[in-house]
Amino acid sequence: MDTITYDDFAKVALRVAKIISATKVEGSSKLLKLEVKIKDETRTIVAGIAQNYTVDELIGKKIIIVANLAPRILKGIESNGMLLAAENESGELGLLIPDRDEIEDGASIR
Repeated sequence: MDTITYDDFAKVALRVAKIISATKVEGSSKLLKLEVKIKDETRTIVAGIAQNYTVDELIGKKIIIVANLAPRILKGIESNGMLLAAENESGELGLLIPDRDEIEDGASIR
């Protein structure tokens, strides 16, 4: 594994976001289009989690995102961030989530 400097890591803005809607991306078995709330801002994130999570179980869930990632077009949808998830050896994903309900969307990860 390559190492990075603290200054490199400090450039990454990790935030808590709340999923307010989720839909399957047409033409993909893996992608979901998520609308997430970060304080007063709403943005779209496209994530490859459709094989591990249903749309219904994601609504209202708080997740951790990389908030300052450059936008990327996936299946014609502009994605403005990346959610964080862990993957085991069999390919199952688990979202990284705050463990306290008191942590509000928009909170910084440090």
